[in-house]
Amino acid sequence: MAGDKCLALIAHDQKKDEMAEFARRNRDLLAKWKIVATGTTGGRVLDAVPDLHVTRLKSGPLGGDQQIGALISTGEVSALIFFVDPLTPMPHDVDVKALMRLAIVYDIPMALNESTAEKLLPTLNA
Repeated sequence: MAGDKCLALIAHDQKKDEMAEFARRNRDLLAKWKIVATGTTGGRVLDAVPDLHVTRLKSGPLGGDQQIGALISTGEVSALIFFVDPLTPMPHDVDVKALMRLAIVYDIPMALNESTAEKLLPTLNA
């Protein structure tokens, strides 16, 4: 059952399969969180683990990154896992940088790749 803690999940297009697999492997840890996710990422996570509590926001380029940024700035998001694809150009790159900047400004834990997320997630649930 999801508690009051809220975790944001985002994955670039080439990383969505990795995010779905990450959610599948970490189902029990993720089940302790309310999850917000950008639209397609949230859909893929729900396909992989249908019983998670996931609120899908807009797609990243259509404002989902900014929605998550607003939730970080109001203290509603406690941590961010964002699987970034550094090899694919992103037309909404400024939104992505703004989101990462907000995570830094509000000092919330942030993982930008799967390896870091695997190490971070268990510590968030401690």
